[in-house]
Amino acid sequence: MSQDATYLAQLQDYYARHRVFPPYSGIGDLLGLKSKSSVAALVARLRLEGFLEAMPDRRLKPGPRFFERVLAESVRAGFPQAADDSARDSLTIDDYLIEHPSRTVLVRVKGDSMVDAGIHPGDIAVVERTHSARPGDLVVAIVDDEFTLKRLARDREGFLLLPANPAYPPIRPKGSLELFGVVVGIIRKYGGNGTSK
Repeated sequence: MSQDATYLAQLQDYYARHRVFPPYSGIGDLLGLKSKSSVAALVARLRLEGFLEAMPDRRLKPGPRFFERVLAESVRAGFPQAADDSARDSLTIDDYLIEHPSRTVLVRVKGDSMVDAGIHPGDIAVVERTHSARPGDLVVAIVDDEFTLKRLARDREGFLLLPANPAYPPIRPKGSLELFGVVVGIIRKYGGNGTSK
């Protein structure tokens, strides 16, 4: 399926730009396939592998494996190691980060109160909606009617929210403290120069 993998990559890039697939004739033009039968055979193979699905009107949509990405064995952050080009597993980011899709939301982080926990302005927090958490969990909470992302803590006086930046004080609710959800992951996109956006 090496040639199919190349075709799939082109379809993934097209879908990322347009959020829709071209019609069958457009797929042929995009991939350089001359005949309708070769496009139909490719689509059939990709459907069989779970990369594409057909809607009732015959238009194509992403299949369950369409958003899989290759998972490299590992990469060291210290000394370099020999490259390994052997076969690799694959995963989708949703499968990796999201255990309960119906209860999961994405929240854009504002402010720098959690930078020492590795959470920066502009990051996307993956939050699983729940009304229970343990001290030490990173949470999105509603404290005195305002949303905040902090680490949940508890002392003799009750629950409080701890920042991860010494410039900010702990937050002890004056009135109510309601849990919106627990942070299960952080997504950060880097620009071309290696800085976060």
